[in-house]
Amino acid sequence: MADAPGRVPGRIRVLLVDDHQVVRRGLRTFLEVQEDIEVVGEAADGAEGTDRAEELRPDVILMDVTMPGTDGIEALRRLRDLGNPARVLIVTSFTEQRTVVPALRAGAAGYLYKDIDPDALAGAIRSVHAGHVLLQPEVAEALLAAQDAPGAPAGRGSLTDREREVLGLIADGRSNREIARALVLSEKTVKTHVSNILMKLDLSDRTQAALWAVRHGITR
Repeated sequence: MADAPGRVPGRIRVLLVDDHQVVRRGLRTFLEVQEDIEVVGEAADGAEGTDRAEELRPDVILMDVTMPGTDGIEALRRLRDLGNPARVLIVTSFTEQRTVVPALRAGAAGYLYKDIDPDALAGAIRSVHAGHVLLQPEVAEALLAAQDAPGAPAGRGSLTDREREVLGLIADGRSNREIARALVLSEKTVKTHVSNILMKLDLSDRTQAALWAVRHGITR
């Protein structure tokens, strides 16, 4: 993928997607004083956010869930279908299971509350950009509850010792690159292990895998 126009090396390009202008303005005001973060654009709903993400190619998108027209979850699905590589960090007031679970299953890299401390938000942006998955405790509990619900994916198949090692590092929030370094493997091999883990456990993404690992005591 070609670099986005005007990309500054070493800076994290952020797109703000929220239907409240006051919220976007507050986020922009804070983030613009961060030396390593650059706000490259804004959008007032999911449809506009998807278009802007394709145009601007941000590294991280801060996305609200509940917006008029196209909401954040549908925008996540569209971005996934388009193959857009941006990491999406949900920043919202809603923490009900009905919004948490679909957002994470649609590909969100994290789910945070709007009352998060500003410095913690900047840290969250850096963390998801580095490949980590971020969930506040209440959000993790909601996703675990969904996995325990009738009809939720059940663990199946047996993991190899190496796959258990990889799963433990996923639960620790490590990116594929960090797992590769820790286990002295290539990133391609790690990706294969991750795919096998998701298939064997009948899970759809790394977030669910991390929570499954915590629940079953597979941690580093």
